[in-house]
Amino acid sequence: MPRGDGTGRPRDGVGRGGRMGGNRPGAGPGGNCICPKCGSTVPHQRGTPCYQQNCPKCGTRMTRE
Repeated sequence: MPRGDGTGRPRDGVGRGGRMGGNRPGAGPGGNCICPKCGSTVPHQRGTPCYQQNCPKCGTRMTRE
């Protein structure tokens, strides 16, 4: 168990959420939103999840690339 003095298990970052990219919440400000239906991509807007944006071509909800 980590004690805060460096003697605990090393953290390798595997399986952790946060700003590691991907389609998880909190995936960071960069990247693109992609339409699962037609494949159109738009730049991700900070503060707006991709699943709340509609595709500009076909109107389908976007997902994180």
